[in-house]
Amino acid sequence: MERIFVKPLVTQEILRTRIKELGKQISQDYQGKDLVVVGVLKGAYVFYADLVRAIRLPLHIDFLIAKNRPVKNMPGKTIKVWSELTEKIQKRHVLLVEEIVDSGKTAKLLVEKLLKKKPASVEICTLLSKPENRKVQVPLRYVGFEVPSTYVVGYGLDYQQTYRNLPYLAQIDPAILKEGS
Repeated sequence: MERIFVKPLVTQEILRTRIKELGKQISQDYQGKDLVVVGVLKGAYVFYADLVRAIRLPLHIDFLIAKNRPVKNMPGKTIKVWSELTEKIQKRHVLLVEEIVDSGKTAKLLVEKLLKKKPASVEICTLLSKPENRKVQVPLRYVGFEVPSTYVVGYGLDYQQTYRNLPYLAQIDPAILKEGS
């Protein structure tokens, strides 16, 4: 297999430690509340699984599938939500779990979609945040790590639908990205 990484950004051990911290904080914040944790697929699946196991509360789980897709004759990308929730969230507390908040557009769209169902609250938990890339400001309640504007893979994040299974986060070699453009 060709090595496409410059260096690991976040090791497996650091990921484990931070997710335990997030789980502890979420457990305190939602104590006594009816919590529905909604994972955004595909990218958040690894983080989501580890996070819900770190939350020490009874909770309900659900998922949404959202994708950014290029659209012919339109600049940028469009966001499409490919699924609906299976849980009713009216008057319940919702924690939306993302793998990365980059431009903020997907997170904003998903929060707006969830708010139409009249939950008690909607908060965002993201493994990674790239604040310098933000086009739309969205409030992030829980952030695992802030990362620079670089292409990151592993722990659910992909490069051309591969490398999601890496147990750590790595930066893609910029030369690889230039070759692929």
